[in-house]
Amino acid sequence: MWDKLKRFWQAPFLNKLYGLGTFYCRLKAVVFYRFVFKEFGKGSYIRSPLLILNPAFVSIGERVAIREGVRLEVVVDSHHRKPELLVGNGSSFEQNVHVVCHSRVRIGENVAIAANCCIVDVTHPYENVHDNVPIVARIRDDDSFVEIGDFTLIGFGTVILPNVRIGKRVVIGSNSVVSRDIPDYSIAAGSPARVIKRYDAATGGWVRVQNASENVLSGVTGSARRQG
Repeated sequence: MWDKLKRFWQAPFLNKLYGLGTFYCRLKAVVFYRFVFKEFGKGSYIRSPLLILNPAFVSIGERVAIREGVRLEVVVDSHHRKPELLVGNGSSFEQNVHVVCHSRVRIGENVAIAANCCIVDVTHPYENVHDNVPIVARIRDDDSFVEIGDFTLIGFGTVILPNVRIGKRVVIGSNSVVSRDIPDYSIAAGSPARVIKRYDAATGGWVRVQNASENVLSGVTGSARRQG
């Protein structure tokens, strides 16, 4: 305890302000968020959200850090579906991460999501050109999902589309569009994202997937940092 206080007083002034802001956000979580979310775990916080809708369907684990500009939107439609948005223990969202959940979005434990990412399980049907309802207001009635496994890194600016499973200990390169399943222990990048390396347990190393292009590999530059 005393060591933490000593480090705080020795830190630069702006670091102190940031630390105090984080303390305030954790206090807000205790006195407010834990009563309006389905679950809101110990040590978790949200800094300056852009939008939070229907938090009664959102479960946040322990020690989850969610930075400024987050959009957590759960869509409750007229089909009596009970949506589920779940974020596991120790995960982190950097700035301006948007998550839209209509049916089921599950983010595992210790998942790091870099800034400006978008995760959606919603599909807007466009096929009926005579429908006068704006496309953005149409939502396909299906049991869609997004699942992200434990210890996965989602790189800066990535878009994850509906009905996708991303495995555990995966790295998704910056500015990727994930439109298909990505297996455990792999690196994927591109638009659409495809696997370019896999971990080989026999050799203890990463093996390049045959025909993986160098320009796709160079996109694996995303990063997400845990702070606070």
